[in-house]
Amino acid sequence: MKKHALVVGGTGMLASVAGWLKEQGYHVSVVARTEASLQRLEETYGRQHLVTIQVDYHNSEALCARIKDAIKEHGPISKVVCWIHSSAPEALQNVAEEVGAYGEEWDLFHVNGSAGYMNRDKIKVPSNCKYHQVLLGFVLEDGRSRWLTNKEIADGVIEAFCTEKDSFIVGTLEPWEKRPQ
Repeated sequence: MKKHALVVGGTGMLASVAGWLKEQGYHVSVVARTEASLQRLEETYGRQHLVTIQVDYHNSEALCARIKDAIKEHGPISKVVCWIHSSAPEALQNVAEEVGAYGEEWDLFHVNGSAGYMNRDKIKVPSNCKYHQVLLGFVLEDGRSRWLTNKEIADGVIEAFCTEKDSFIVGTLEPWEKRPQ
């Protein structure tokens, strides 16, 4: 059975991360809220070894059920990349508990906006999980600052995935007062 990865929030800025994981030999399950965004992902990367899961992660029961279904169909998940908005504070914990319930060792790459500065204590990871926080910063160039592009974000998440550091910053967070307003 192929290695199985889960990408939550994988149709926007993380779409190319889902595509990259597929290229690396993973069977990739992608969670997103809208059918249209999932269809665009399938059109870009094809359907082979890519499963789209339409569910709103604000709905804990539905999210957990769909993750269980993906695991039953494609095997235990070994890598998870999550970009979850703060409006669903329980979603990341739900993902961690569902993936962790299968006893296999796995890695969680938790993508946070720059204000997320090391909020690791907000989630209790199962003992079979290695937690990696990916902080999204900003870029300083020509004396000005700007937010990261989707490509820079995706490339940074892929680099974090490859280095497997506990904490990884995409762009910069310092000096904080120079961040874009």
